[in-house]
Amino acid sequence: MKLFFISDIHGSEFYLKKAIEKYLEEKADYIVILGDILYHGARNPLPKGHNPKGVIEILNSYSDKIIAVRGNCDSEVDEMVLAFPIMSTYSNILYGNKRLVLTHGHIYNEENLLPLTKGDVFIYGHTHLPRAEEIDGLYFLNPGSIALPKENNPHSYGVLSNNIFQVKNLEGNIIKEINIK
Repeated sequence: MKLFFISDIHGSEFYLKKAIEKYLEEKADYIVILGDILYHGARNPLPKGHNPKGVIEILNSYSDKIIAVRGNCDSEVDEMVLAFPIMSTYSNILYGNKRLVLTHGHIYNEENLLPLTKGDVFIYGHTHLPRAEEIDGLYFLNPGSIALPKENNPHSYGVLSNNIFQVKNLEGNIIKEINIK
């Protein structure tokens, strides 16, 4: 199974279209959205191509392929217009012999972890910073942000296939990689 991860779309139809192009090129089975889908947030600038209605239309056309969790900028009103659930603060996916713990990162994060077992994979967004790291037998992964990257990082997404997690820029170049053994 191949999973495609995006986070922090913040209503950018422009960058979502680029990410969907990569999803199709990657031939991934599912799109995992780690929150902050439609609203840009009071602290963020408007991203390029800000068009929440366009984002809704695109994502709803892939609703049967989307697994999503709630970000700090998401609300119940957003779930009313999206054709897939987004209000869970975290979710789990079993991936081979691994448990992938999905969250946005504003509630559960490295300082406030859910109960994890050695070998679990903690995947989050929120920081807008790509990450692929193993610490004390736990994996911490973040695909970065497709719309509003921080600290001079590129617009990015993540792919998990054959136990290899890669963060790639929107040109498809690998910027981080880790084997989740």
